[in-house]
Amino acid sequence: MNREELEAYILNHYSTEPDYPWADTPRAAVFRHVANRKWFALMIEVPRDKLGLAGTEKLDIVNFKCDPILISSLRGETGIFPAYHMNKASWITVALDGSVPAETIELLLDVSYELTKPKPRRKAAKGKENE
Repeated sequence: MNREELEAYILNHYSTEPDYPWADTPRAAVFRHVANRKWFALMIEVPRDKLGLAGTEKLDIVNFKCDPILISSLRGETGIFPAYHMNKASWITVALDGSVPAETIELLLDVSYELTKPKPRRKAAKGKENE
């Protein structure tokens, strides 16, 4: 899956368009929940050597919020890296160069979307503790 395919997938499945918040990095796209504005994906390009790969040419990547247990099980998989420029305990980076199957990217996107979605508000039940 490449950058354009992922953008189309996000639009089709979550009705979310990219936000480009930084003028100095015009290809950095943030995908947010409408209700709480939390990020569920950050798409950027970085030099390959920033991820420990050979070369300095730019590579499109996406960061997803992820369960720490899932992060540890994915470490070492081709195309999956510790989070670039994010909290490595709760985010993961995926290369958008075809090295990661589309199904894996879609799963990680779904996990990230669920982890960052607005939490339901609980109503206070005054005097109804034992009903």
